[in-house]
Amino acid sequence: MDSNFKATSFNIPECVLASSGRRMPLLGFGTAASPPVGSELTKTAIFQAMELGYRHFDTACLYGTEQPLGEAIAEALSVGLIKCRDELFITSKLWCGDAHGELVLPALQRSLRNLKLEYLDLYLIHWPVSSKPGIYEFPIKQEDFLPMDFNSVWKAMEDCQRLRLTKSVGVSNFSCKKLADILAFAKIPPAVNQKLREFCRTNGILLTAYAPLGAKGTIWGSNRVLECELLQEIAKEKGRTVAQICLRWAYEQGISILVKSFNKERMKSNLEIFNWTLSEEEVKKINEIPQSRLCGGEDYISKYGPFRTAEELWDGEI
Repeated sequence: MDSNFKATSFNIPECVLASSGRRMPLLGFGTAASPPVGSELTKTAIFQAMELGYRHFDTACLYGTEQPLGEAIAEALSVGLIKCRDELFITSKLWCGDAHGELVLPALQRSLRNLKLEYLDLYLIHWPVSSKPGIYEFPIKQEDFLPMDFNSVWKAMEDCQRLRLTKSVGVSNFSCKKLADILAFAKIPPAVNQKLREFCRTNGILLTAYAPLGAKGTIWGSNRVLECELLQEIAKEKGRTVAQICLRWAYEQGISILVKSFNKERMKSNLEIFNWTLSEEEVKKINEIPQSRLCGGEDYISKYGPFRTAEELWDGEI
């Protein structure tokens, strides 16, 4: 880790986002659940995560978890678990139905009302495609997809940062090509992309890994990661869990990580990755495991366009 990284009082290292100077904890807590769970269970899990030391929380309009996250934050403040809002790093995302230049600011304001916050720390474009305005259903009907006007949408995202309604802006699920298209005209470059490694490193963009353990239980996830024999062997030799080996490897790649478990013991276990290291040989073995894109974005492909195949959605980066 370079000089931009430092440890918090909760032993979760932070990184400075190049485009804003905002410090982001490199291990965050994801709030998406598939299938969705009730608001009360979500709120309880988030509050437990705060008790354990998590301070970075990832939500989205799509997830339906903005409101329970806001309620958990309010409760944590009221009981003194956190002293002020500034202790937290909160990320939310712009949904496809709001991915139109004139709708970006109202969408962010709606998210802030749900969260009962005055600002976000990071606001992301969730997917690189728009859909008919005012429709918030998922999956999106194939005939409702529209090509995104990247220029107007990104300009509106920049306006949100200038208005201080979000400290930083970024993207999620963008290919290198689509990210490069934004960089070509952006006045404020994306701070974070949830995917892609070398391109992001070269362009000063922090990469965030979501579903780093395979998202077992979701409609698109698998158990290939946790069932990997090599990872199981390394975990046994080091006296760690397979999940800890995976998260430590991702952390040593210099990226940020989002973990999601509503089980308190696993929440705690996921935090215990910072006071030990993998050997060079272990990292080499893990690096040699064949990798493939886990979330293929099939729900964002339509015979009507703008993306008719996975190759078009990811610009061949699959």
